[in-house]
Amino acid sequence: MADLDALRARWTRALEGARAPGGGPDPLPYADNLLARWQEPQRHYHTLTHLTAVLDHIDVLAEYADDPDVVRLAAWFHDAVYLPDRSENEERSARLAERALSEAGVPDAETAEVARLVRLTVTHAPADDDRDGMVLCDADLAILAAPPSAYAAYTAAVREEYHFVPNDAFRDGRSAILRQLLSLPRLFRTPHGLAEWEATARYNLTGELALLGSADPSAG
Repeated sequence: MADLDALRARWTRALEGARAPGGGPDPLPYADNLLARWQEPQRHYHTLTHLTAVLDHIDVLAEYADDPDVVRLAAWFHDAVYLPDRSENEERSARLAERALSEAGVPDAETAEVARLVRLTVTHAPADDDRDGMVLCDADLAILAAPPSAYAAYTAAVREEYHFVPNDAFRDGRSAILRQLLSLPRLFRTPHGLAEWEATARYNLTGELALLGSADPSAG
């Protein structure tokens, strides 16, 4: 169970780090709005557990970011709007960030950067000089390098979010995603991510792909 008070404190620190001292309204109503979004019933993987994990991984990678607090705010918003049957979640999440952060006293430049980072999670393909983008994308994808039991729980939660998709269609779509990820020259872009997570993530992805293939009657 997520510690809501701890998450509220983390939100407050990030928000205050991104805006001028004393420069805005009470952070807590914004935190509570976001926390409610992350607890919506249609979520099984994109939950407070995922949000907490992404924030924890950003803390690990913070030395590589130009503005770690902006990256943390982007983590809060990156799946704030999440409906599994919709394709525009990232865009709607970015627009939510633009409205909320502007109202909360975050300067225009930092607000725009948060929204850009949220939109980047569509592709997880930051430019080579995009330090903040590399940190957010690595933190978001770090689940791919989880230990076996945690990776199995992740894949089960993803399947539950897409419970409305027939098995054959889900297997085909998920397999395509896994192949696309495995075709990338590198999954992680920060030095820490590449050194600590890359090999395990590729092992997990390869294993999941093999399991999906073995579940396909036509694959035998």
